[in-house]
Amino acid sequence: MDARPNRQHEQLQPLGSSERNRWLVSEAAVDLVRQPVPPRPLAVQTESKEVTLDLARTAMVVVDMQNDFCHPEGWLAHIGVDVTPARKPIAPLQRLLPALRSRDVPIIWLNWGNRPDRLNLSPALLHVYKPSGSGVGLGDALPGSGAKVLERGSWSAAIVDELAPDPSDIHVAKYRMSGFQDTELDSILRNLAVTTLLFAGVNADQCVLCTLQDANFRGYDCLMIEDCVATTSPDYCMSATLYNVRQCFGFVARSEAIISELSQGGAAT
Repeated sequence: MDARPNRQHEQLQPLGSSERNRWLVSEAAVDLVRQPVPPRPLAVQTESKEVTLDLARTAMVVVDMQNDFCHPEGWLAHIGVDVTPARKPIAPLQRLLPALRSRDVPIIWLNWGNRPDRLNLSPALLHVYKPSGSGVGLGDALPGSGAKVLERGSWSAAIVDELAPDPSDIHVAKYRMSGFQDTELDSILRNLAVTTLLFAGVNADQCVLCTLQDANFRGYDCLMIEDCVATTSPDYCMSATLYNVRQCFGFVARSEAIISELSQGGAAT
């Protein structure tokens, strides 16, 4: 027998920004019982073993696929970096993201987006990108276009045109290598009742890895999608990144393994 009082006569209203994390409330009552989310298992072959994840509790995190990092007229290209490697995730993401959206997997764009006044950026952080105190660093204007480096709302910080977001996607601005530091990312994921994260973007050995590590430290299950990450660093940095993810922080898979399972009807909504 249900031991809870019968309050059918009361008009309980949903309270919560996510359907996965809501109370029901009225003037006289609060129901804290969340509605269960039916699992939607999907078996994915990784480099080491078959991993079954729950699409109902999975989100895709795409890191820093922005003009300043990936466009030939962006900041990195301006300071002499070959951004060709940073563009490699574009094509596989163009295939993977729609497949995930079709299964109601949240897509989170985790982009570097400075405050215009840079008041939350320490000298230690600014020094990384402007070690001599001269040149073009975070928030400075690029010669020619005048676009300010990675400033929130600017062309510099915008997602590359080839990966136009869907209106249903979620956007989070970050200001460090890790997307969890000083941001609302963790709160959003918990409101979505997410436990598993798929990672894509650039640079694999820097912002992607730092965010993935912090996710692991917070108890999230982590899969790096190898063909959807890249770096402009030397090749040994990518090798070390993949090794460390496999060894310490999660699993490494490829997008085609996920798309193949989804196309066969796996984890249908």
